[in-house]
Amino acid sequence: MTNRPLSPHLQIYRPQLTSILSIAHRASGIFLSLGIPFFVYWLWSLESGQEAYSHAREYLGSFIGRALLLLWSLAFYYHLCNGIRHLFWDVGMGLELDDAYRSGRVVIAAAVALTLLTWIAAYMARGAV
Repeated sequence: MTNRPLSPHLQIYRPQLTSILSIAHRASGIFLSLGIPFFVYWLWSLESGQEAYSHAREYLGSFIGRALLLLWSLAFYYHLCNGIRHLFWDVGMGLELDDAYRSGRVVIAAAVALTLLTWIAAYMARGAV
């Protein structure tokens, strides 16, 4: 047996904003993919008539349905904003550590703000606010 050094692992390193955002980007992509069957269900209910649409609307309007829609909209905006951040990185912009942290905070703030604006607009359009 040789005395080779161990590879770094999560028990050694403290999580950094950049690593957390990278993991969150992957997780948001997976979560968005898991939402596709619900979107297809909603589209199917539109095509299947009033009764099917009423059931879908009842489910999606429930507490659990709205919570999932909120999380999906947050995941969508996060994934979108972080993807734009990666496009800037692809052309060599914002790669310095301070810039990466700053843009990471902007991504989080933008995702939360866009989610809130979307939900406020949706409720206002519905007449619920």
